[in-house]
Amino acid sequence: MLRSLSAGIAALTLAATPALGQAIGQGFELERSGRHAEAAGVYVTTLRTDPANLPALLGLERVLPILNRLPELLPLVQRARERVPENGTLRALELRVYAGMNELDSLEAAARRWAGAAPRSDAPYREWALALADRRMVDEARRVLLLGRRTLGGGAATLAIELAELEQRVQNWEGAAREWGHAVAAAPDLLPNASSQLSETPLPQRSKVVAALTSPGAAPRTQRLAAEVLLGWGQATEAWRLLEQSIAVGPPSTETATALRRFADLAGGVATPAGHRVRGMALSRWADLVPSPLAERARAEAVRELLDGGDRVAARAALERLTADSLAPPEAKSMAEAALVGVLIADGQLDAAERRLAAESGVLGGDDRSTLRMQLARARVTRGELDRAAIVLSGDSSVAALAELGWIALYRGDLRGASDAFRAAGPYAGERAAATERTAMLALVQQIADDSLPELGAALLMLARGDSAGAVTALRRVASHLEPRGGRSDVLLLAGQVAARLPPPQDGTAIALFDEIVRAGGPGAAPPAAELEWARVLIRQGRAADAVQRLEHLILSYPGSAFVPEARRELERARGTIPRS
Repeated sequence: MLRSLSAGIAALTLAATPALGQAIGQGFELERSGRHAEAAGVYVTTLRTDPANLPALLGLERVLPILNRLPELLPLVQRARERVPENGTLRALELRVYAGMNELDSLEAAARRWAGAAPRSDAPYREWALALADRRMVDEARRVLLLGRRTLGGGAATLAIELAELEQRVQNWEGAAREWGHAVAAAPDLLPNASSQLSETPLPQRSKVVAALTSPGAAPRTQRLAAEVLLGWGQATEAWRLLEQSIAVGPPSTETATALRRFADLAGGVATPAGHRVRGMALSRWADLVPSPLAERARAEAVRELLDGGDRVAARAALERLTADSLAPPEAKSMAEAALVGVLIADGQLDAAERRLAAESGVLGGDDRSTLRMQLARARVTRGELDRAAIVLSGDSSVAALAELGWIALYRGDLRGASDAFRAAGPYAGERAAATERTAMLALVQQIADDSLPELGAALLMLARGDSAGAVTALRRVASHLEPRGGRSDVLLLAGQVAARLPPPQDGTAIALFDEIVRAGGPGAAPPAAELEWARVLIRQGRAADAVQRLEHLILSYPGSAFVPEARRELERARGTIPRS
């Protein structure tokens, strides 16, 4: 808000006059202890020997109103002003005394005298308005500030800060935004303060604030203010659009670079995909305006932000520039190359990714190359390109590659090859969920007598490629050709589990499959597993009593099964003793 510089000037005066400062210090200590009359006596005594002593006058401004003796200050201030007529702080103090005494005509006369003595200064109008505003005479203060703007003839930026802060006092945020826009257009260093002030705009008035800052003919700096305000409100995409408009006017400059860097830093506080994206865009543009190595580091950071923001097109463009930059440090080029290949894979440009993997042997590190090779192989599998997936992994003897080659063999229907690869990879390759899935598949394959079963591989490949509904049908067809003790129940169990998790779940199909497995019985793990899954479907349907029946049957029929502990927990949930999570 509007402020007086009195405190700072008082401190400077004290430093310059140690002897007087000691007396003033005594008065200040008396103030602090609440002995205001004694403090006033010290200040008055000081003024007898030094009539223009500013700290003493300001001390009296503090204590005399408490003592109901403010009028005593006026002649002292006037005497000091006559001695030092060019001192703006004394002039402002005189205005405040008149305002405190409610002598508004005298206040105006004194302000006009000051304005006449300093015709190019905005201080008389600012202090005049401040004195009125402090008495809650907002309309009169606004009139004074507008009078000063007209009289000084400096344009809309004259006294804009004071008008903006005055409008904020009365919650006129649209008017405040308009004035802040004028101020920033004239002085870009005011942008952080203006943005901070307008960020407090209440939600119902925000659209009016943005409209005021983006009206036709708004200056680029004013648009940048709107961009920052919107960014602070979490509207990252619209904020970036406005910033782009503002920097498109005229050639790139130091001010443009500063605006981009500041926007990028502010966007770092917007933890949304849009926030990440616009930060990446700003960093990419900033990198074009700064020298190496700042440019390369900025592009590398931009890539991460763009990827986090889901903009792979822009990320790829930034990566291609970085990988082609001869000035980029090796670690930046390596990171960029790895990220670029990852983007190509995610975009489905597998041939391009494979070419870069083959060509950039001197750029990518071993770990990055292995990880990308695995991603590429899995992308090939998802397309059904099993041979090409196997070629990508050829020569890789890591356990992760062995595990992936096991899946490729399985999708081809080579059950023995899949089993050998899964065993070679061991139970700990990859993440825990992947290892668990691989172990379960190995257990299924071991139930089937045939070394090769292309129909099963094709069904599992459908599941891997996302066609879960088709996989259920295909798995049921495969199971129909298997012997009851030759893997049929295990294949049906997988089909039932997939059906139960389809969006929306095919509960009827799942229950029919689980029922068939339970009726067939047998010594394997499939019957108790099917009954447990059946109970879970019933619980999800709200059929707790039926679920309890199934779970009790499981526990009694298969007391030695590894599924019994989980069945007991589900039983307690079904009975309502454990809340559902």
